[in-house]
Amino acid sequence: MKTTALTDTHIKTGAKMVPFAGYNMPVTYAGINAEHETVRKAVGVFDVSHMGEFILKGEKALDLIQKVTTNDASKLYDGKVQYSCLPNENGGIVDDLLVYRLDEKTYMLVVNASNIEKDWDWISKYNEFGVEMKNISDRTSLLAVQGPKAAEALQSLTDVDLASMEYYTFKRSTFAGVNNVIISATGYTGAGGFEIYFDNQHAETIWNAIFKAGEPFGIKPIGLAARDTLRLEMGFCLYGNDIDDTTSPLEAGLGWVTKFNKDFVNAEALKKQKEAGISKKLVGFEMIERGIPRHDYEIVDAEGNVIGKVTSGTQSPSLQKAVGLGYVSNAFAKEGTEIYIKIRDQKIKAKVVKPPFYK
Repeated sequence: MKTTALTDTHIKTGAKMVPFAGYNMPVTYAGINAEHETVRKAVGVFDVSHMGEFILKGEKALDLIQKVTTNDASKLYDGKVQYSCLPNENGGIVDDLLVYRLDEKTYMLVVNASNIEKDWDWISKYNEFGVEMKNISDRTSLLAVQGPKAAEALQSLTDVDLASMEYYTFKRSTFAGVNNVIISATGYTGAGGFEIYFDNQHAETIWNAIFKAGEPFGIKPIGLAARDTLRLEMGFCLYGNDIDDTTSPLEAGLGWVTKFNKDFVNAEALKKQKEAGISKKLVGFEMIERGIPRHDYEIVDAEGNVIGKVTSGTQSPSLQKAVGLGYVSNAFAKEGTEIYIKIRDQKIKAKVVKPPFYK
């Protein structure tokens, strides 16, 4: 199993460690609900150094990105981040990712931990543009500092005015005395905050500095379990659950990052799908009756006919009710539609709602 530069720190802190995407990762420290609440109300720190980072450099770096991603990366400017996905040739998704424009000829792609090798091979396959590609995943650490107090908690560590940074922008600057750190106003929690990228050798220095600076703000370390409940309350997709090699970006509600004003992998087929209309759709739902929906549970209609399946589900710590995401036939995708989740052979009533669940 792989480790991050902070694995020993997590073990010493008393984290419960689990294998995740080939890494030994902290799943909880103080318990999911307490950690979840810390991020919603104050500030928490996630070690997400298992994520992958690629640098694409050269005259035609943008051409390669335009070819392999669905979103229009020509809209990016220096210091801007974009959410996108890598479509495959069969109408599905290789991965979802973030695209960072470092300068006109240099981009950083941030990909999911479980897909690093797969994504690298996929992008390389289309690199007919002579773009220099560098996989810096193994030497890059990434901390997500998330929550409404994140800017205040981190401000003493940098000259960058954190509170004025726009969502989905980043700055390269000195942070906690370390040069050339990327401070990005992004995250996967819906609670606001930053993602901090730096070389592994600085991991302990930066981790300790963040906790010292954040102490007056109630900062706490947060595990991957709360990361999942936080992202689900926002209706954010998780690769491998809500999107995968078989789900179309249009079915997954990612039409907003699928731009047909350019030529990208499988664009023609996806354009036809858009024109013809999709037959199933990823929807959010909340439980009306008691029961917790889980990945792969069947979704049925009032007569018990299967109309889809759950992709993600949990008891929402913020809302004190069970919520989920799942694909259903188009006829059942309208907001307010009653559906049923099959839990231990029982039909448990739910209704379709528009995410985010937590507002």
